[in-house]
Amino acid sequence: MKRLLFPLLALGLVFIPGTVWADDDFGFGDGTSASSPAFSLGSVGVKISGEVSAELLAFTDDFETADKIKQGKLGDVFSGALNFSVSGKAAAAVINLNLAPVFDGSASPVTIDEAYVRAYFGPVDIEGGVRKLTWGKADSFGPLDVINPLDYTDLTKISDPMSVKIGRPLVHVSWGIGSFSKLEGVFVPWFQGHRFATDGRWAPAQITGLVPSLTAGLKSVLSQHPKIPAFFLPTILDNLDTWQNSVDIEEYYRGGDTSLQYAQGGLRFTTTIGSSDLGGQYYYGRLPRPAIDVRLAEYFADPLLDPNKIRIAPVDYNAYHQVGVDYAQVLFGFNVRAEVAANITEDLKGDKGDIYNPSLAWSLGFDRDVIAGINVNLQVTESIRLFHDQIGKDPLVIDSEEGKDTTFTRLTLQLSKKFFRDRLRLKATGLWDIEEKGFLIMPAVAWIQSDVSVELSGGIFGGDEDGELGQYRDNHFIKAVLTYSF
Repeated sequence: MKRLLFPLLALGLVFIPGTVWADDDFGFGDGTSASSPAFSLGSVGVKISGEVSAELLAFTDDFETADKIKQGKLGDVFSGALNFSVSGKAAAAVINLNLAPVFDGSASPVTIDEAYVRAYFGPVDIEGGVRKLTWGKADSFGPLDVINPLDYTDLTKISDPMSVKIGRPLVHVSWGIGSFSKLEGVFVPWFQGHRFATDGRWAPAQITGLVPSLTAGLKSVLSQHPKIPAFFLPTILDNLDTWQNSVDIEEYYRGGDTSLQYAQGGLRFTTTIGSSDLGGQYYYGRLPRPAIDVRLAEYFADPLLDPNKIRIAPVDYNAYHQVGVDYAQVLFGFNVRAEVAANITEDLKGDKGDIYNPSLAWSLGFDRDVIAGINVNLQVTESIRLFHDQIGKDPLVIDSEEGKDTTFTRLTLQLSKKFFRDRLRLKATGLWDIEEKGFLIMPAVAWIQSDVSVELSGGIFGGDEDGELGQYRDNHFIKAVLTYSF
């Protein structure tokens, strides 16, 4: 912590006098305009921006009884961001920091969101550092946007894709070819999967329910096993209960791997032909959702059916190749966007339990202002699992995809409207998982006065309790945020 405070203090001593002398006006809105605080050191221009927020977050199930109200929490109240950018004739650098209180001292209150340097060599730009990149043309979590994993530990932020992206250390090269085309290459030297909570209200059932589901399945199979004497069955079931209570599933999950065998990379080409924006890409990497390897052969071979023979290997992140194309164009006043991708894994027969099947994925969306200035942004995204009929063929292997539908389709809709010269803003975001009948509805109202905003928002979950959204149907929330942007 002391090592971190010293460079921050040094930055403050350098930057603060410059901002005071430069301009007393901190600018408007998100702080990214030319009026952001800035000063010059010769040919180098420095800008500072950021925001400070006071936030109260409440979950409705905390108010069901008097005892729950007493035990309820309203979040950490404070959050913030500091963004530093330096630009010169041949290079630029960016450091974006997230600020959050950590009262128990378990982590640093300052974390790096992005930090990278960009050098200009004529038509070629080279970037290196911790970066968030967006590939593809979809507005919300498109199938081609594969470089950065996502943080699912707080689903109150799920409506803002950039806020849940996790910055990755990478090298990014961009070559401008003529006026309308660009070739990009990216190299990510090590891997990080999606980040999930392992306990608490945002822990997914795929993690917390793995061992209970496995135990229940084994009990069902063993209860009907013709070679197990009836008098021995209670002992077997008791042994399974003991084993289940002793397993710490968290030890099987790791967030990433820094070795070069987990390195990733890709190429992307974009161009404009007439009124159409077109793109194509190839990416080799790792699927960000973990696949767990559970094998039962040793367990069933043991005459005493000792549950300690159940082998659960640490989760792995499957290697895959992606080939995809995208398209965007304005048609009849609609801003249309589309993506198609093929994700090719090593399970080309579909019968490997610890490797996800190959899949196809696509998205189609548009946005447009309609009646009374209401903006509509609609997107449909679907993944289609190949060789689905081969899943679960081996009874001694638990397949990561067993029990799931062949397709997963999500509809994302956002409606927004501005009033009083854009000071009052109304927005409603909805997510609907069609196969699981799961949904999340997030209404919000905000008042913006110069560089200060006040927002009241909420979230309502529903659907199948085993689905990605429906499992959080007790997590309805209300959030009030006061933000000053500079």
